[in-house]
Amino acid sequence: MTIRSISPLRQRMIEDMNARQLGPHSQRSHIYSCERFAAFLKRSPDTATADDVRRFQLHLMESGTSISNRNRIMTGVKFLLRVTLRRLDLAAEIYHLKEPQRLPLVMSPEEAKRLLAMAGTLKVRVLLALGYGCGLRAGEVVRLRVGDIDSAQSIIRVVQAKGRKDRHVMLPPEVLDLLRQWWKERPTRYDTGVPPEQRWLFPGRRPGRPITTRQLGRLFHATAEAAGIRKPVTVHSLRHSFATHLLERGTDIRIIQALLGHHKLDTTARYTRVATGMIASIESPLHLLSKPPRGAKRGKNAERAM
Repeated sequence: MTIRSISPLRQRMIEDMNARQLGPHSQRSHIYSCERFAAFLKRSPDTATADDVRRFQLHLMESGTSISNRNRIMTGVKFLLRVTLRRLDLAAEIYHLKEPQRLPLVMSPEEAKRLLAMAGTLKVRVLLALGYGCGLRAGEVVRLRVGDIDSAQSIIRVVQAKGRKDRHVMLPPEVLDLLRQWWKERPTRYDTGVPPEQRWLFPGRRPGRPITTRQLGRLFHATAEAAGIRKPVTVHSLRHSFATHLLERGTDIRIIQALLGHHKLDTTARYTRVATGMIASIESPLHLLSKPPRGAKRGKNAERAM
């Protein structure tokens, strides 16, 4: 796909995505998907036919593309066909495959405790405590500003998170204490003159920007290795563990849904499948077979009463 052939079409697609306020990540994903489609066609996508769309979908599956990536690519192509090119007939040829339902990977409370204890610096400990103690996503942690911390009400305001939604989460006393310690050590060379409430809690190497989620991921994996955690956990596992451990302690699932910012309760309900504490406490019917049936044994007093 040459720059000469794609530039006008790409520009139109970018304008359409901007008009619909798609985020930078979604825009990059859609552009990449259309590049894949054009590379398969060996010509501009605005010349595609229904058979081209069918063959491209078969090509993705035959080339070993995972179902999630295949669906993501076809979502981008569908945007191009349906919105930018107004080819509703071609967009109707696109179908999505059902993705395998995998259980979230969760750490035990002991592993979470060990992870926090092995944090090499105060900065790392605060970052991980926010993920596990408040159920924040990696992107939400790194984008926290000082003004988002409301110590008077013991809450953290998560601004414009996934789905462009604001929400509140709890601010545990332990996290607040760590934040106060971090505020004293936090570097200030990059935000001199910026009002305190507008400053990033975790400023990055680039002036005016916070640390990246990639940096946070590297810090997490180094700490998990030091803590001897062999599971293939990620930063997002802290959020999974937060929800699962709350559920195991009897927290109402709708409260957990609000804390996580889930639109659908079904998304939160998946944690019932990994709440090992709840699962282990369920009494098996096999165990009940070893118990005498109710009323089988009667005491002497009961016999005399008869």
